[in-house]
Parts: sequence; C-alpha cells; structure tokens
Amino acid sequence: MRVCATYRSSKDDDGRGGCREYRLDAFDTIPETDDETVITLCGKDVSLIPEGFTGLVDVGDYDIPCGFRKIVSHHDFERTPSSKEIVSILDSNKAEVTKGAFAVNSFVDLISILDASKALDRKHILLGMGETGTVTRLRQRILGNEFTFGYVGEPTAPGQLSADDMEALGDDCSIVGITGNPLDHTRSPAMQNAAIMTAGLNAIYLKFPSPTVDGLREAMIGYDIRGMNVTIPHKSVVMEQMDSLSETAESIGAVNTVINDNGRLIGDNTDSKGVRYAFRYNSPDSGSKALIMGSGGAARAATHAMLEMGCEVTVSGRNMETVSSIVKDFSVTGVPKANVADHDIIINCTPIGMESAGTYPAELSLRKEHVVFDAVYNKVTPLVDLAQRTGCTVLSGMDMLIGQGAESFRLWFGTEASTNAMRGALQ
Repeated sequence: MRVCATYRSSKDDDGRGGCREYRLDAFDTIPETDDETVITLCGKDVSLIPEGFTGLVDVGDYDIPCGFRKIVSHHDFERTPSSKEIVSILDSNKAEVTKGAFAVNSFVDLISILDASKALDRKHILLGMGETGTVTRLRQRILGNEFTFGYVGEPTAPGQLSADDMEALGDDCSIVGITGNPLDHTRSPAMQNAAIMTAGLNAIYLKFPSPTVDGLREAMIGYDIRGMNVTIPHKSVVMEQMDSLSETAESIGAVNTVINDNGRLIGDNTDSKGVRYAFRYNSPDSGSKALIMGSGGAARAATHAMLEMGCEVTVSGRNMETVSSIVKDFSVTGVPKANVADHDIIINCTPIGMESAGTYPAELSLRKEHVVFDAVYNKVTPLVDLAQRTGCTVLSGMDMLIGQGAESFRLWFGTEASTNAMRGALQ
C-alpha cells in the first residue's frame, strides 16, 4: 500500500519518509520536497510552489496550466454519482492523475466507485468520504489507485484513517464491520477492535451506516470484506442476499452476522448465543417460565435461546401481528400484555429506555425472586432501575453484546475472541 501522509498543519510535520501531502492552506512555506510529494493548492496561488518542484500539484477542480505535474481532483460532499457519471467527470481533464472523492451513504455508492475504478483507463485515485467510504481507503489495489491518503495529526477528510494505521494494515488486511441505520450509538467497533488487537490479527472493524442493504452482497465481495454484523432495521431483509443460512438464522428468521467465504455469503445469527452467554451464571431450571417483552429480531433470538434452555415462553407486545409471527414460528404463547408475577424470568427486547420512552407490555409487579434481563446495554432502563430497587437478579445487556460479538468473531476469524478485552473496551 502506498500511503500519502496528509499534514493539516506545520506542527504535525514529522519529516516522515515516503509520499507526503502539504496543503497550502496550512503551510506558509513548503518543507523540502521530492517527486513523491503532493502539494495541494487549496485555492492558493500556484506561484507559492517552489521552482524546480518535481512532485504532483493538486489543482482542485480547475484544470489550470501550472507547469508542474498535476492532479485534478473533484470532490462531492453530498453524494456519489453513478459509475458512468464518475468516469465522465474524471476523464474530462488531461492531468497526470485524476482524482475523485465522493460522499458515500450506502453500499450502492460503494459499488459505483468500484465499477468506475474498473472503467477508468488512466492513473486515478477514487475515494469514498464518510464512515461507509472508509473501506475505499484500505483497498488501494482493488480500486487501482495510484496511492491512498492517511492523516498525520488530525483527519483532513471524513472517514480518513491515520497514515500509521493505514501502513500497518496494508492492502491485504481483513475487513469486518457493522451495518444498520442509524449506527451512532453502536459500541461494536470498540469492542471488536479490542479483540482484534488482543488476538494479534491484521484486521479492522468498521462502521457501514446505510439506509438499506441494497448492494451489500456486491460490496462485500468486490471489496473483499470478510464479515459484517447486521443490526436494526436490516436483519430480515438481508437474508435475501445470502447464499446459505445457518439453522439458527433460519429458525430465528433474521441474520445478524454475514461471513464472506471466498465470495459465498453465509448468513448466521449469534444473538441467541449472546442471550445464552448473558445467562451463563444464572441458567434457568427446565420448565422455568420466561416472559419476553417485544416482538422484533432481539425477541426472536431470546425466544430461541429460552426454548433451547428448556423454558416455557410467553411473548408480549403491542404489535400483535409480529407477536403472532413468533407464536407461529416457535409454538409459544403470545399476548398483548402480561403480568410478570406469572413468570420467573423477565426479558426486555423493546427499545424502551434506550432512545425512546413508552409503556412495557406487562404489569411490572416484580419480586426479588425474579431474574431480569434487559437487552438495552448502554442505559439504566426503567425496568433495570425497578429490578435493582426490588432486589432482583439483574443480567446485563452488555453480556449479550459481548456473547454475540465473540461468536461473530469466531465465525469470521476461526479463533476465539478475548471477552475480557471486549468487556474492557465497553467499560
């Protein structure tokens, strides 16, 4: 991987070797240069470039005559055009290197950049901006880029990684990540990257926020993305893009983990094992009565886990259509509202207490003998608060996150994750 180290200010210039980018909006004078140096005008006068400079001058969108080797660069901070439009834009200049950087908002945008890279028959740099576009910065060889950019000091573009990290990872690093919408509050990257570091793997876990999973299959194969976690609201619809499904994913009716096995996508679901991991020290007796509040993907996983542990399950939720679907698929009891007094285990799989308020689909008449588990892991929810004050045994949603994450890690890398490293990152 050929990384161009970008300096935002003169104080960040550490004199590192290799390809370097100096921005004229940050430097009053240009340090010593060579033919590996890129000077970016940033609206400044080309006369500021030292005479005899042999590197590349990025003149921006304007293909101005400057007497130096040129990069003409196009930036779109709002969207990624179609591949044909990208090629048309970047082929319209006669610079030595043509560069395009586009805001990537979806997997479809990633495919547009990949397809454009294959169609461009000249020296080019194609990059995606934003979190979903970070993968383009790590796949220089796949995109045929002349070089890629990494920051020194502070990022100069959204989605940029440090030059040190880029050089350490290289073109052939394993890439895994998470997709969903939104992903603002996910803790999975911190947790998984801690496990990756502890295991000594050359890999990175990235965020791929996207409003849909359209193009996920092509993006994972095209960019050689080893694995993907899938979260709200894509867990069911992503199943259509899988080449095969695990028995667990089929039973639950949702995929939260995708494994790219040499271009063949396998859909699995590790949420059920996450629930079982949360109950590892409080395994229920056979025949225990479990109440699961909610009827989404997490509730389906919890139902699967409780049945595996020999419990009798009741599902309660306001949406009786989705409750009825769980009842049909798992042969359990479903009600719009339950009384927790009739159960031994209380599991919350609603978003109440995370970002939204609301009323639980149950009468919360807790007693201290109850075992209470809330899948919400980053907040003290009203249910957890009440359970703690009542003296119940309270299980942490963080354990479910760690348990499912560790199983995803094993499926991707074929080795066990350090749950201690994961927990340390989350705390």
